[in-house]
Amino acid sequence: MYSHDNRTVITLDAGGTNFVFGAMQANKFIVEPVTVPSNAHDLDKCLSTMVEGFRQIIGRLDEQPVAISFAFPGPADYPNGIIGGYLPNFPSFRDGVALGPFLEMTFGIPVFINNDGDLFAYGEALGGALPEVNARLEKAGSPKRYHNLLGYTFGTGFGVGMVVDGRLNRGDNSCVETFCLRHKKMPEVIVEEGVAVRAVKRVYGELTGNPDHGLEPKDICEIADGKRAGDGEAAKAAFAELGEIAGDAMATAVTLTDGLIVIGGGITAARKYIMPALLRELRAKMHTVQGEELDRVQMKVYDLDDEAEFAAFARGEMRPLQVYGSDRYVAYDPQKRVGVTISKLGASRAISVGAYAFALSMLDKNENKQ
Repeated sequence: MYSHDNRTVITLDAGGTNFVFGAMQANKFIVEPVTVPSNAHDLDKCLSTMVEGFRQIIGRLDEQPVAISFAFPGPADYPNGIIGGYLPNFPSFRDGVALGPFLEMTFGIPVFINNDGDLFAYGEALGGALPEVNARLEKAGSPKRYHNLLGYTFGTGFGVGMVVDGRLNRGDNSCVETFCLRHKKMPEVIVEEGVAVRAVKRVYGELTGNPDHGLEPKDICEIADGKRAGDGEAAKAAFAELGEIAGDAMATAVTLTDGLIVIGGGITAARKYIMPALLRELRAKMHTVQGEELDRVQMKVYDLDDEAEFAAFARGEMRPLQVYGSDRYVAYDPQKRVGVTISKLGASRAISVGAYAFALSMLDKNENKQ
């Protein structure tokens, strides 16, 4: 969708450390990005930095953009463009900032702001994992197609987005979140404490008895790979625990959503240590009071990045089923199934594609109302 659209949308990757400004047309960046410190601690500096960054990008374009669209980390009244609440990376916004209206007043074009997890999922649903999986299913001769997607980001926090039948579900309060679910091993603690950069660092420190190790997940991954000195088993266990805790949270969400799962973020570089534990959790068993065993997730869960598993996923259990009282047969596949895959776009690009598509879809929607 919108891969051949000639309209230009200004984008922003809004991090607590840096702002990265860009411009997209037909789902592709068309100018060199502008990266500047975000000055997130000071509202006046932050807003002036944002305005200057957008102006620099607009000055490089051959035609005027139709909108500004970007992601912001944390809770907000996104439909009205108001940022506020628990924002550890943007403390100066905590009391509430009418950011969308301010930028619309400044630039005279529509401004759309969304949660970064939402836009990650939307980008993957429109231009990433969802169409890719459906194309692979078609190539494999499978009639199965998917329309729903859960997108998760592993990074500074544990983000989520949900797309149902091609539409982004922002909720009635623009508050579709996963970070505040319960941590499997510490039920009174939020799950994000187990699925984030700080979680990998903390668990590695606990297992090695050195909480002040000063290592980042990239360093710990290199230790797990044997490319750097350190405790390799502790490094692998730190990523495995992240997978287990994430898988527990995902099992609840995918049971309610019934769609594909796509994961993005820098920590996915340690996929081979994360995914086995994550998949074990999604495939875990539960029991009734009477002792009857049930699958935790009622759909069979496949690793779509494993060729053999994808082949089984595409094949399903298709068989002919006779229509009662006749000699007629219909095709029947009784296997309910979902898959998990790592983002091929990467979180940053998926968010940008989502921001671009969201802006154009809203413009088209508003135009059709007139």
